[in-house]
Amino acid sequence: MPEMEPDSGVSVSRYEFWPAWFFYSPVVMQSLWHGVKYRNFALPLIANPGIALSGMVGESKNDILALAGSEAKKWISPFVTLTRTDMPESMQLNDALLAMQEEGIDFPIVAKPDMGCRGVGVQLLDSEEGVLEYIHTFPRGARYLLQEKVPYDAEAGVFYIRYPGEKKGRVTSITLKYTPFVVGDGTSTLAQLIENDPRAGQLSHLYFPRHQDKLDWVLTEGCQFRLAFAGSHSRGCIFRNGNQYITEQLAERLDHIFDDLPGFHFGRLDVKFHDIKSLMKGEKLTILEINGASSEAAHIWDRNTPLKEIFRTLLVQYRTLYEIGDLQRKAGHKTPSLWALYKAWRAEKALVEHYPATD
Repeated sequence: MPEMEPDSGVSVSRYEFWPAWFFYSPVVMQSLWHGVKYRNFALPLIANPGIALSGMVGESKNDILALAGSEAKKWISPFVTLTRTDMPESMQLNDALLAMQEEGIDFPIVAKPDMGCRGVGVQLLDSEEGVLEYIHTFPRGARYLLQEKVPYDAEAGVFYIRYPGEKKGRVTSITLKYTPFVVGDGTSTLAQLIENDPRAGQLSHLYFPRHQDKLDWVLTEGCQFRLAFAGSHSRGCIFRNGNQYITEQLAERLDHIFDDLPGFHFGRLDVKFHDIKSLMKGEKLTILEINGASSEAAHIWDRNTPLKEIFRTLLVQYRTLYEIGDLQRKAGHKTPSLWALYKAWRAEKALVEHYPATD
């Protein structure tokens, strides 16, 4: 499967850029009902007891991946975690390069905030100068990850659920991700190509600032120009429904991985893989990130997904969170306060505003 989708220019869903409140209003109403039913509105916050607030907000990528034992770690793309400090930036660069060397990580790499969502602050770096600039623009006191760029081009979001006490989990969603691009015609500038593309034209507010120094370039005929790197829908990545590729073999592989990564029962894995047959077999794949309770089964943003399926999927997800949370409560886990959730949301929001630009 190619990294860039051939028909990206005509892949527009009527729903994918509607405001989030429209889709989540029914979820909120259902959650109120379940909060009354279970006599606890915070049960989703213990569905993944190994993750702070179950990964609903403000979760640390490092802390989640660090749960992995030696076997699970084999399936996670190597990374190092560092903190932006007040030390001279040249010293921080040296620390970063040393940490990369110790983990056997070489350029190119992917830099990303430790606490963040929807691809914000993600950059592809291919030199020491790039790392130094990333450090320079990163907020002081915040942590960031430098992760090996996987040799696989294909990317997917795989949603996995396993109820407490069960030996087997389920893959409930696969979302194939494609990089948006435009193709040069030998006469149009990059800005014109973006504006004239049925999909990219709707996201010019994302692409223009990102490529402001290249907007007057005239691409040669047939030349492909990638508009985004981060595999996030809100950053312009194209999502396609891959649920037809769900297999028992893939679920069994994830069971094996999460047997060695305690405290995770519900969420989406962002993975890179060699080809679709390998993914279906649970082979030749590597995990980039593990997202918790607030993650979506992102196939709903496929251009062909009907509105009722979007609502149904989200409602099932949050009903499942309450069911798992109730089981965790019966196992002795205590729910945090909703005030803790609010404080974590405020802290994440404040940090995100100061992150570097996204590739």
